[in-house]
Amino acid sequence: MKNPFRTEADAFRFVWLTIGYFALIVIGSLINVWLGIAVFVVVSLVALWWFFRREERQPPVPQAPAASPAGEHRILVAANETVGGPELLSEIRERSEGRRAVVLVVCPALNSPLKHWVSDEDAARSAAKRRLDTSLESMRSAGLDARGEIGDGDPLQAIEDALRTFRPDELIISTHPEGRSHWLERGVVEGARERFALPVTHVVVDLDADTPSS
Repeated sequence: MKNPFRTEADAFRFVWLTIGYFALIVIGSLINVWLGIAVFVVVSLVALWWFFRREERQPPVPQAPAASPAGEHRILVAANETVGGPELLSEIRERSEGRRAVVLVVCPALNSPLKHWVSDEDAARSAAKRRLDTSLESMRSAGLDARGEIGDGDPLQAIEDALRTFRPDELIISTHPEGRSHWLERGVVEGARERFALPVTHVVVDLDADTPSS
């Protein structure tokens, strides 16, 4: 079954709107029964109108980055827990073969909703920074011109932020396999293809398979 929410923010927005919906009905009913019924009818009609209008919206116009510098092939990589996976490194090396490639790795600082709301992102950023540093060491050891940065907790927003300054020729998104990937559940790869006018490659990294059994 397809997840109706594209992002975690959409899901929590829906929860708060639902709470507000029932709160208005309860408050209206406490004042007067007929007022409660009127509130229910009006709010329900507004909600239905918004839902169908939302379904009718056209897909966003893909955003194209500015041209990269002449003589360079720029690769933007978006990855978090899988950033150090051998499959990702192999894909980057293959796409850098025979040309002067510059790689920017963006590692979104994933966090729990509660910590995000109270602006407690230090632990998430520190964990992302450790994974990113290890991955960059592997890339540089393989002869790649690579640098990295910690991005917004929303992967699509992190990619969009990087597009403004890095100007990539292509995008690689690395995720866990289907069934274990929050990014795939949230439609990050599909969303990137709709939102950004550049080639998007999806790399699956199976960390469990890559870990030697003891």
